[in-house]
Amino acid sequence: MKLSVVIPAYNEAERLPNTLKDIDRYFKKVDYSYEILVVSDGSTDDTGRKTRELMGEIKNLCLIDRKENKGKGYTVREGLLKAKGNYRLFTDADNSTSIDQIEKMWPEFEKGADVVIGSRDIEGAKLTPPQPWWRQKVGDVFNLMVQITLGLWGVWDTQCGFKGFKKEVIESVLPKCKIEGFAFDPEILILARKDRFKIKEIPVTWENDPESKVGFSSMFKMGKDLIKIRFNLLTGKYKK
Repeated sequence: MKLSVVIPAYNEAERLPNTLKDIDRYFKKVDYSYEILVVSDGSTDDTGRKTRELMGEIKNLCLIDRKENKGKGYTVREGLLKAKGNYRLFTDADNSTSIDQIEKMWPEFEKGADVVIGSRDIEGAKLTPPQPWWRQKVGDVFNLMVQITLGLWGVWDTQCGFKGFKKEVIESVLPKCKIEGFAFDPEILILARKDRFKIKEIPVTWENDPESKVGFSSMFKMGKDLIKIRFNLLTGKYKK
């Protein structure tokens, strides 16, 4: 199988069906094998039921309907590790980055990249509509924290929910990961870099979602997780 698309979902019964239908419309045009894997992170709404209802309509749609909420990091890793594709992409349930933008990834993989990540902060990226000024500032501060705390220089947007990996990266890096919350992205990226995998950022068109679940409390937790990652790096916990 060439591609697995993993969608982490927590209480996404309203937004997820439209995202799945949009992904399905795109994949009806491709000539390679694929799967779409939804991982429900202990959702308490109808996320699981609505996904099951679409399985008869959407080709190669699968569901992991976990009853316990464990966090986005845990959920993304679970999906990527259980996926079967030689390339594995995770994208957010809100469809902020449309699936057709994966077409920008294939040339980078062909050039030798092992990890290709969407970015809202490099030349060519488009935000429609632009983020509120305060959210942009919060994002800038968090990115600076990532750069300083982890030394992840040269990666300008660690948090965009549109990242593609070769199977080898998933198998090498993800079993070492420990962060279960929103700061899982920089953990994966710094470990991939330590394992000498090549990371490439690509500009994406990103649609701002006013219902985003990442607020100030999430940013505070992410800051704490960055410190945990740094501690784990210094104490060699990722080598175990």
